[in-house]
Amino acid sequence: MDPRTLATFSTAARTLSFTRAAEQLNYAQSSITAQMKALEQDLGTPLFRRAGNRLELTPAGRRFQDYADRLLALMEEARGAVRGDPAGGLVRFTAAETVCSYRLPPVLSAFAARHPQVRLQFVPMPVREFKRQLLEGNLDAAFVLEQPFSHAGLEVELLRPEPVGLYAAPGHRLASAASVTALDLLNEKTLLTDPGCSYRNQFERALIAAGAHPATRLDFQSIEAIKRCVELGMGLAPLPEVAATGEVRRGSLVRLAWTGQPLEVASHLVWNPQIPAGEPLGAFLDFCREAMRRPGDDQAEREK
Repeated sequence: MDPRTLATFSTAARTLSFTRAAEQLNYAQSSITAQMKALEQDLGTPLFRRAGNRLELTPAGRRFQDYADRLLALMEEARGAVRGDPAGGLVRFTAAETVCSYRLPPVLSAFAARHPQVRLQFVPMPVREFKRQLLEGNLDAAFVLEQPFSHAGLEVELLRPEPVGLYAAPGHRLASAASVTALDLLNEKTLLTDPGCSYRNQFERALIAAGAHPATRLDFQSIEAIKRCVELGMGLAPLPEVAATGEVRRGSLVRLAWTGQPLEVASHLVWNPQIPAGEPLGAFLDFCREAMRRPGDDQAEREK
């Protein structure tokens, strides 16, 4: 059960694909298979199973994943301590697309410059998954875009409000309207993020309450794709202000004078206080909360 095998298992368990694990680790797929077979023999139980064309973790595999990730993080921390850097180690985090693309890059860059021995690992996952992963110890932190919320067993800290607006192409019929209500959208196409998105849900509730739910709706998983389609005149979209600032400045998007129910979300930092943070995570949490609450640190502000 050497560190190399643990790292291979952790990657395979996260991707649920020996092929993708091999690509990420730059191994031959046969090496991944051999390492996992040897690990299963060492532990005396299967860790993976095939379900049709998909790879799944067995119950034993799910239990072992938590221990493997914790052992890897502890080894990274130990290496940092031996080198004289008490903040050395691994921090695993996930983030909503808006936060990841428009808030975190300058924060992560500055953190890496101050703490070069801390290894940051971004773990992409559906928004519905982060709470369970934090509770199970598979994640150290999450940056989410939500209305204020609480969750048993997790610490939730509000970082900053994130205004949301309704956007269209400059040539849209509502682009110069003095006000835009839900009823104005009756015959409009709307471009929306996935159903787990908080501001999407608020927007749809506002339309439904006004009896104006649009007949045509296009769903996307990417805010960047939504912006490009709105720029081409395919429809309207509610978007976080920080994600559309550049396009509004360049004149390719217009923020409409929405007078319907306010769309209100905020960036939150979430972690599991039941799991000892250790110095790497403690340094990361402190740095992020300070940087993200300070005006002028996000990409949109720097472009002004």
